[in-house]
Amino acid sequence: MMEGYKAELYSVDIMVMLVDDQAIVGKLVQNMLTEQPDISFHYCHNPELALEEIKNIQPTVILLDLIMPTLNGLELLKKIRLSSDSQDIPVIMLSTEDDPATKVKAFGWGANDYLVKLPDKIELVARLRYHSKSYIHKLQRDRMFEALQKAQAELEKQNIELLRLSQLDGMTEIANRRYFDECILIEMKRAVRNQQPISVVMIDVDHFKRYNDAYGHLQGDDCLKTVANILKAQTHRPADFVARYGGEEFVLLLPETDLDGATIIAEKIRAAIFAEQIPHQSSLTAAYVSASLGVTGGIPNSHDTPEIWLQQADALLYLAKASGRNQVQFAPLGATETNGT
Repeated sequence: MMEGYKAELYSVDIMVMLVDDQAIVGKLVQNMLTEQPDISFHYCHNPELALEEIKNIQPTVILLDLIMPTLNGLELLKKIRLSSDSQDIPVIMLSTEDDPATKVKAFGWGANDYLVKLPDKIELVARLRYHSKSYIHKLQRDRMFEALQKAQAELEKQNIELLRLSQLDGMTEIANRRYFDECILIEMKRAVRNQQPISVVMIDVDHFKRYNDAYGHLQGDDCLKTVANILKAQTHRPADFVARYGGEEFVLLLPETDLDGATIIAEKIRAAIFAEQIPHQSSLTAAYVSASLGVTGGIPNSHDTPEIWLQQADALLYLAKASGRNQVQFAPLGATETNGT
Protein backbone atom coordinates (compact mmCIF):
# COMPACT_ATOMS: atom_id res chain seq x y z
CA MET A 1 0.00 0.00 0.00
CA MET A 2 2.81 2.40 0.95
CA GLU A 3 4.73 1.61 -2.24
CA GLY A 4 1.66 2.47 -4.33
CA TYR A 5 1.31 5.74 -2.43
CA LYS A 6 4.93 6.66 -3.12
CA ALA A 7 4.58 5.82 -6.79
CA GLU A 8 1.56 8.14 -7.00
CA LEU A 9 3.36 10.88 -5.08
CA TYR A 10 6.41 10.88 -7.35
CA SER A 11 4.63 10.12 -10.62
CA VAL A 12 4.56 13.84 -11.58
CA ASP A 13 7.94 15.48 -12.22
CA ILE A 14 8.93 18.48 -10.16
CA MET A 15 10.72 21.41 -11.76
CA VAL A 16 12.75 23.53 -9.33
CA MET A 17 14.03 26.92 -10.45
CA LEU A 18 16.64 28.71 -8.36
CA VAL A 19 17.18 32.46 -8.78
CA ASP A 20 20.44 33.42 -7.07
CA ASP A 21 23.36 35.56 -8.19
CA GLN A 22 25.90 33.26 -6.52
CA ALA A 23 26.92 30.39 -8.78
CA ILE A 24 28.25 28.40 -5.84
CA VAL A 25 24.77 28.36 -4.28
CA GLY A 26 23.36 27.11 -7.56
CA LYS A 27 25.91 24.29 -7.65
CA LEU A 28 25.26 23.28 -4.04
CA VAL A 29 21.48 23.16 -4.50
CA GLN A 30 21.90 21.18 -7.70
CA ASN A 31 24.07 18.63 -5.85
CA MET A 32 21.40 18.26 -3.18
CA LEU A 33 18.84 17.36 -5.82
CA THR A 34 20.98 15.13 -8.04
CA GLU A 35 19.82 11.89 -6.46
CA GLN A 36 16.10 12.80 -6.75
CA PRO A 37 14.84 11.19 -9.99
CA ASP A 38 11.55 13.05 -9.93
CA ILE A 39 13.11 16.50 -9.50
CA SER A 40 14.54 18.56 -12.36
CA PHE A 41 16.63 21.65 -11.64
CA HIS A 42 17.12 24.94 -13.45
CA TYR A 43 19.47 27.68 -12.29
CA CYS A 44 18.99 31.37 -13.14
CA HIS A 45 21.88 33.58 -12.05
CA ASN A 46 20.45 36.86 -13.39
CA PRO A 47 17.25 38.04 -11.65
CA GLU A 48 16.59 40.42 -14.54
CA LEU A 49 15.98 37.37 -16.76
CA ALA A 50 13.98 35.42 -14.19
CA LEU A 51 10.48 36.29 -15.41
CA GLU A 52 11.26 35.26 -18.98
CA GLU A 53 12.88 32.01 -17.82
CA ILE A 54 9.93 31.26 -15.54
CA LYS A 55 7.65 31.60 -18.56
CA ASN A 56 9.82 29.22 -20.61
CA ILE A 57 10.71 26.70 -17.90
CA GLN A 58 7.33 26.63 -16.10
CA PRO A 59 8.72 25.55 -12.72
CA THR A 60 6.54 23.91 -10.07
CA VAL A 61 8.42 25.77 -7.31
CA ILE A 62 10.84 28.72 -7.22
CA LEU A 63 13.77 29.15 -4.83
CA LEU A 64 14.42 32.89 -4.65
CA ASP A 65 17.41 34.55 -3.04
CA LEU A 66 16.44 37.50 -0.86
CA ILE A 67 19.47 39.72 -1.44
CA MET A 68 20.85 40.17 -4.97
CA PRO A 69 22.84 43.13 -6.36
CA THR A 70 20.81 44.00 -9.49
CA LEU A 71 17.29 43.24 -8.29
CA ASN A 72 16.17 42.72 -4.72
CA GLY A 73 14.48 39.36 -4.07
CA LEU A 74 11.37 40.99 -2.63
CA GLU A 75 11.05 43.24 -5.68
CA LEU A 76 11.36 40.22 -7.96
CA LEU A 77 8.80 38.38 -5.81
CA LYS A 78 6.37 41.24 -6.40
CA LYS A 79 6.93 40.99 -10.17
CA ILE A 80 6.37 37.23 -10.01
CA ARG A 81 3.05 37.70 -8.24
CA LEU A 82 1.93 40.34 -10.74
CA SER A 83 2.67 38.15 -13.77
CA SER A 84 -0.10 35.86 -15.04
CA ASP A 85 2.57 33.31 -16.00
CA SER A 86 3.87 32.94 -12.45
CA GLN A 87 1.39 34.43 -9.97
CA ASP A 88 0.40 31.04 -8.53
CA ILE A 89 3.80 29.30 -8.55
CA PRO A 90 5.04 28.60 -4.98
CA VAL A 91 8.04 30.73 -4.00
CA ILE A 92 10.47 29.77 -1.24
CA MET A 93 12.66 32.64 -0.14
CA LEU A 94 16.33 31.87 0.58
CA SER A 95 18.32 34.16 2.81
CA THR A 96 21.27 34.21 5.15
CA GLU A 97 19.12 36.35 7.46
CA ASP A 98 16.91 34.67 10.06
CA ASP A 99 15.22 37.93 10.97
CA PRO A 100 11.48 37.58 11.87
CA ALA A 101 10.69 41.03 10.46
CA THR A 102 12.23 40.05 7.12
CA LYS A 103 10.24 36.83 7.10
CA VAL A 104 7.01 38.70 7.81
CA LYS A 105 7.76 41.06 4.94
CA ALA A 106 8.48 38.17 2.58
CA PHE A 107 5.23 36.41 3.45
CA GLY A 108 3.37 39.69 3.15
CA TRP A 109 4.65 40.07 -0.41
CA GLY A 110 3.50 36.59 -1.41
CA ALA A 111 6.19 34.11 -0.40
CA ASN A 112 4.97 30.59 0.40
CA ASP A 113 7.94 29.61 2.55
CA TYR A 114 11.22 30.89 3.95
CA LEU A 115 14.50 29.02 4.41
CA VAL A 116 17.83 30.12 5.81
CA LYS A 117 20.45 29.07 3.32
CA LEU A 118 21.75 26.64 2.90
CA PRO A 119 19.09 24.41 4.43
CA ASP A 120 19.45 20.78 5.30
CA LYS A 121 19.12 18.54 2.23
CA ILE A 122 16.27 16.41 3.63
CA GLU A 123 14.32 19.50 4.70
CA LEU A 124 14.88 21.22 1.35
CA VAL A 125 13.70 18.21 -0.67
CA ALA A 126 10.67 17.76 1.61
CA ARG A 127 9.63 21.39 1.22
CA LEU A 128 10.19 21.38 -2.54
CA ARG A 129 8.03 18.27 -2.88
CA TYR A 130 5.33 19.64 -0.60
CA HIS A 131 4.97 22.97 -2.42
CA SER A 132 5.30 21.40 -5.88
CA LYS A 133 2.72 18.75 -5.13
CA SER A 134 0.30 21.40 -3.89
CA TYR A 135 0.88 23.51 -7.01
CA ILE A 136 0.59 20.54 -9.39
CA HIS A 137 -2.66 19.49 -7.75
CA LYS A 138 -3.95 23.04 -8.19
CA LEU A 139 -3.07 22.93 -11.89
CA GLN A 140 -4.82 19.59 -12.20
CA ARG A 141 -7.91 20.93 -10.43
CA ASP A 142 -7.92 24.01 -12.66
CA ARG A 143 -7.66 21.85 -15.78
CA MET A 144 -10.41 19.56 -14.54
CA PHE A 145 -12.60 22.54 -13.69
CA GLU A 146 -11.96 24.07 -17.11
CA ALA A 147 -12.73 20.75 -18.79
CA LEU A 148 -15.88 20.42 -16.67
CA GLN A 149 -17.00 23.92 -17.65
CA LYS A 150 -16.42 23.12 -21.32
CA ALA A 151 -18.29 19.83 -20.95
CA GLN A 152 -21.18 21.58 -19.19
CA ALA A 153 -21.30 24.27 -21.87
CA GLU A 154 -21.29 21.63 -24.60
CA LEU A 155 -23.96 19.63 -22.77
CA GLU A 156 -26.10 22.75 -22.40
CA LYS A 157 -25.62 23.47 -26.09
CA GLN A 158 -26.62 19.90 -26.98
CA ASN A 159 -29.62 20.05 -24.65
CA ILE A 160 -30.79 23.27 -26.30
CA GLU A 161 -30.38 21.64 -29.70
CA LEU A 162 -32.24 18.51 -28.55
CA LEU A 163 -35.03 20.69 -27.20
CA ARG A 164 -35.17 22.57 -30.50
CA LEU A 165 -35.28 19.32 -32.46
CA SER A 166 -37.97 17.91 -30.17
CA GLN A 167 -40.12 20.93 -31.01
CA LEU A 168 -39.68 20.69 -34.77
CA ASP A 169 -41.28 18.61 -37.46
CA GLY A 170 -38.35 16.74 -38.95
CA MET A 171 -39.38 17.10 -42.58
CA THR A 172 -40.68 20.66 -42.86
CA GLU A 173 -38.51 22.10 -40.04
CA ILE A 174 -41.40 24.07 -38.58
CA ALA A 175 -42.95 23.43 -35.18
CA ASN A 176 -44.58 20.07 -34.57
CA ARG A 177 -48.05 19.47 -33.13
CA ARG A 178 -46.83 18.76 -29.60
CA TYR A 179 -45.00 22.09 -29.41
CA PHE A 180 -48.02 23.86 -30.93
CA ASP A 181 -50.28 22.38 -28.25
CA GLU A 182 -47.97 23.81 -25.57
CA CYS A 183 -47.83 27.25 -27.18
CA ILE A 184 -51.53 27.71 -27.87
CA LEU A 185 -52.31 27.03 -24.21
CA ILE A 186 -49.79 29.69 -23.13
CA GLU A 187 -51.02 32.22 -25.68
CA MET A 188 -54.68 31.69 -24.81
CA LYS A 189 -53.98 32.28 -21.12
CA ARG A 190 -52.09 35.45 -22.04
CA ALA A 191 -54.97 36.61 -24.27
CA VAL A 192 -57.47 36.05 -21.45
CA ARG A 193 -55.28 37.90 -18.98
CA ASN A 194 -54.64 40.87 -21.29
CA GLN A 195 -58.06 40.78 -22.99
CA GLN A 196 -56.39 40.68 -26.40
CA PRO A 197 -57.70 38.88 -29.50
CA ILE A 198 -56.16 35.67 -30.79
CA SER A 199 -56.82 33.82 -34.05
CA VAL A 200 -56.29 30.28 -35.30
CA VAL A 201 -55.96 29.26 -38.95
CA MET A 202 -56.18 25.64 -40.11
CA ILE A 203 -54.69 24.88 -43.54
CA ASP A 204 -55.06 21.72 -45.61
CA VAL A 205 -53.43 20.97 -48.96
CA ASP A 206 -56.20 20.06 -51.38
CA HIS A 207 -56.29 16.48 -52.72
CA PHE A 208 -52.87 15.71 -51.32
CA LYS A 209 -53.37 11.93 -51.36
CA ARG A 210 -53.98 12.17 -55.09
CA TYR A 211 -50.78 14.24 -55.37
CA ASN A 212 -48.76 11.55 -53.60
CA ASP A 213 -50.27 8.84 -55.76
CA ALA A 214 -49.45 10.75 -58.94
CA TYR A 215 -45.98 12.11 -58.14
CA GLY A 216 -44.65 9.86 -55.38
CA HIS A 217 -43.96 10.46 -51.71
CA LEU A 218 -40.58 12.17 -52.20
CA GLN A 219 -42.13 14.84 -54.39
CA GLY A 220 -45.03 14.97 -51.93
CA ASP A 221 -42.55 15.78 -49.18
CA ASP A 222 -41.08 18.55 -51.33
CA CYS A 223 -44.57 19.95 -51.83
CA LEU A 224 -45.19 20.08 -48.06
CA LYS A 225 -41.81 21.75 -47.50
CA THR A 226 -42.75 24.42 -50.05
CA VAL A 227 -46.08 25.03 -48.31
CA ALA A 228 -44.31 25.28 -44.93
CA ASN A 229 -41.87 27.85 -46.35
CA ILE A 230 -44.78 29.89 -47.74
CA LEU A 231 -46.46 29.86 -44.32
CA LYS A 232 -43.26 31.10 -42.68
CA ALA A 233 -42.81 33.79 -45.33
CA GLN A 234 -46.36 35.09 -44.82
CA THR A 235 -46.03 35.43 -41.03
CA HIS A 236 -43.64 38.20 -40.08
CA ARG A 237 -44.13 38.87 -36.37
CA PRO A 238 -42.03 36.95 -33.81
CA ALA A 239 -45.18 35.89 -31.94
CA ASP A 240 -46.85 34.35 -35.01
CA PHE A 241 -46.59 30.58 -34.79
CA VAL A 242 -46.63 28.07 -37.65
CA ALA A 243 -46.81 24.30 -37.11
CA ARG A 244 -47.40 21.11 -39.00
CA TYR A 245 -50.53 19.68 -37.45
CA GLY A 246 -50.39 16.30 -39.15
CA GLY A 247 -50.08 14.86 -42.65
CA GLU A 248 -50.85 17.62 -45.14
CA GLU A 249 -52.50 19.81 -42.49
CA PHE A 250 -50.92 22.93 -40.99
CA VAL A 251 -51.99 25.34 -38.29
CA LEU A 252 -51.26 29.00 -37.71
CA LEU A 253 -51.54 30.76 -34.33
CA LEU A 254 -51.80 34.56 -34.45
CA PRO A 255 -51.66 36.27 -31.02
CA GLU A 256 -53.04 39.82 -30.76
CA THR A 257 -54.72 39.40 -34.14
CA ASP A 258 -58.47 39.79 -34.66
CA LEU A 259 -60.55 37.78 -37.10
CA ASP A 260 -60.31 40.38 -39.88
CA GLY A 261 -56.54 40.50 -39.67
CA ALA A 262 -56.24 36.71 -39.55
CA THR A 263 -58.52 36.34 -42.57
CA ILE A 264 -56.35 38.72 -44.59
CA ILE A 265 -53.27 36.66 -43.70
CA ALA A 266 -55.08 33.41 -44.55
CA GLU A 267 -56.09 34.75 -47.97
CA LYS A 268 -52.49 35.81 -48.66
CA ILE A 269 -51.35 32.30 -47.77
CA ARG A 270 -53.98 30.69 -50.03
CA ALA A 271 -52.99 32.96 -52.92
CA ALA A 272 -49.26 32.40 -52.39
CA ILE A 273 -49.63 28.61 -52.40
CA PHE A 274 -51.64 28.70 -55.63
CA ALA A 275 -49.25 31.23 -57.18
CA GLU A 276 -46.38 28.79 -56.65
CA GLN A 277 -47.95 26.84 -59.56
CA ILE A 278 -46.92 23.40 -58.38
CA PRO A 279 -48.44 21.09 -61.02
CA HIS A 280 -51.18 18.79 -59.71
CA GLN A 281 -52.66 16.82 -62.60
CA SER A 282 -54.80 14.68 -60.30
CA SER A 283 -56.44 17.59 -58.47
CA LEU A 284 -60.21 17.85 -58.75
CA THR A 285 -59.97 21.59 -57.98
CA ALA A 286 -57.27 23.16 -60.17
CA ALA A 287 -54.24 22.43 -62.34
CA TYR A 288 -51.93 23.45 -59.51
CA VAL A 289 -51.58 22.64 -55.83
CA SER A 290 -54.09 24.64 -53.81
CA ALA A 291 -55.15 24.85 -50.16
CA SER A 292 -58.29 25.27 -48.10
CA LEU A 293 -58.26 27.32 -44.91
CA GLY A 294 -60.52 27.77 -41.87
CA VAL A 295 -60.13 30.84 -39.64
CA THR A 296 -61.59 31.70 -36.26
CA GLY A 297 -60.68 34.47 -33.86
CA GLY A 298 -61.73 36.71 -31.01
CA ILE A 299 -61.00 37.41 -27.36
CA PRO A 300 -61.11 34.14 -25.40
CA ASN A 301 -62.68 33.85 -21.98
CA SER A 302 -61.46 31.84 -19.01
CA HIS A 303 -63.72 28.89 -19.93
CA ASP A 304 -62.34 28.54 -23.46
CA THR A 305 -59.90 25.75 -24.23
CA PRO A 306 -57.55 25.27 -27.19
CA GLU A 307 -59.69 22.32 -28.24
CA ILE A 308 -62.75 24.57 -28.67
CA TRP A 309 -60.84 26.98 -30.91
CA LEU A 310 -59.19 24.23 -32.94
CA GLN A 311 -62.50 22.42 -33.42
CA GLN A 312 -64.12 25.55 -34.83
CA ALA A 313 -61.16 26.29 -37.11
CA ASP A 314 -61.26 22.67 -38.27
CA ALA A 315 -65.02 22.87 -38.89
CA LEU A 316 -64.44 26.00 -41.01
CA LEU A 317 -61.68 24.19 -42.88
CA TYR A 318 -64.08 21.32 -43.59
CA LEU A 319 -66.63 23.86 -44.84
CA ALA A 320 -64.02 25.36 -47.18
CA LYS A 321 -63.30 21.90 -48.60
CA ALA A 322 -67.00 21.08 -48.91
CA SER A 323 -67.61 24.41 -50.68
CA GLY A 324 -65.18 23.72 -53.52
CA ARG A 325 -61.70 24.02 -51.89
CA ASN A 326 -58.98 26.60 -52.68
CA GLN A 327 -60.76 29.12 -50.45
CA VAL A 328 -60.89 30.62 -46.96
CA GLN A 329 -63.85 30.24 -44.59
CA PHE A 330 -63.90 32.37 -41.44
CA ALA A 331 -66.11 33.08 -38.44
CA PRO A 332 -65.70 34.34 -34.87
CA LEU A 333 -65.64 31.72 -32.16
CA GLY A 334 -69.10 30.36 -31.42
CA ALA A 335 -70.72 31.92 -34.50
CA THR A 336 -73.19 29.83 -36.48
CA GLU A 337 -72.83 31.85 -39.67
CA THR A 338 -69.61 31.72 -41.70
CA ASN A 339 -68.04 33.76 -44.47
CA GLY A 340 -65.84 32.69 -47.35
CA THR A 341 -63.22 34.18 -49.64
